[in-house]
Amino acid sequence: MKILVIQNKMGIGDMVIYLPFIEAISKKFNTPVSILVKENSKAEQFLKDNNMINKIIILDRDNKVNNGKHDGFVGFYNLANELKQQNFEKVFIFNSSLRFNLIARVAGIKEIYQYPLFKKKGQHVIETVKQLLKKKLNLDVESNPEISISSRSIQIMREKYKISNKEKNILLGIGGSGPTKRIPAVIFIKFLRLITKKYKCKFFLATGKNDQEQKILNEILNSEFKNDCYALDSLTLTETLPIIKNCDISVCNDSSFSHLSSGLGIKTIVLMADTPLLYGSYSTRMYPIIPDGEETVTHNTLGKNNINPNKIFDQVDRLLS
Repeated sequence: MKILVIQNKMGIGDMVIYLPFIEAISKKFNTPVSILVKENSKAEQFLKDNNMINKIIILDRDNKVNNGKHDGFVGFYNLANELKQQNFEKVFIFNSSLRFNLIARVAGIKEIYQYPLFKKKGQHVIETVKQLLKKKLNLDVESNPEISISSRSIQIMREKYKISNKEKNILLGIGGSGPTKRIPAVIFIKFLRLITKKYKCKFFLATGKNDQEQKILNEILNSEFKNDCYALDSLTLTETLPIIKNCDISVCNDSSFSHLSSGLGIKTIVLMADTPLLYGSYSTRMYPIIPDGEETVTHNTLGKNNINPNKIFDQVDRLLS
């Protein structure tokens, strides 16, 4: 049986969130599934060791630029023809798009399972997919993603970075997809001062190449902790994952690294400054910290300057003890 799952949301975070639901479909039918995803989901890099996914098809579509091979009227038929060649029997569409529904029909896919059409507004990122699988397959799925990577790659990075159980190895996910999510370097540095008073630590700094992210990175690297810090910004995601897996704990902005860290089984403190709390609490391995003075957090909370380093330390200390 050949099964396709369409997950067209952007970014690594959503890809990680949907992973348990994709795997549940694979288990239900006792066969690996194919997924149709956007390139910036980075699925090809962090799902390559997942034996429940046998093919990753990249959706080349950008609704803003409209110049991808799957964009527009011509792109509709390009994608339909590509899928038709795969002879899929079932498709699960994790959105309410009529376009994907019609593409599946043109591709000759007989069984189509999809969110309710034209009801995108107000959809819950997790509850909607839960309801789909419960209604169509009678499956109860918990959103607790687990990312698989090879034990050999973990050992290689352990040796390369001289990672030892004599130290507390801590991932600092200092990057973020937007400026309101990026906690200032001074807050991370204050946390480092607190944690190093009690533990001997090695810190791995995960971020992107954005100028603002690089500024935060350099502030930390130029602090008194520079000899204990290792920047990961020049590594690929494939190289970074086994380093994260070697860590004892993570402290991350609401970013791809918080999702990846918790997915790798690492207890992850998520610094929630400006997005719905759900994105930092859906996994049992996530421990969200919200800005001082707030009871919850959502879009436009704008609380990055009010994340308390003492609260970060207290949570890390509890989890390490």
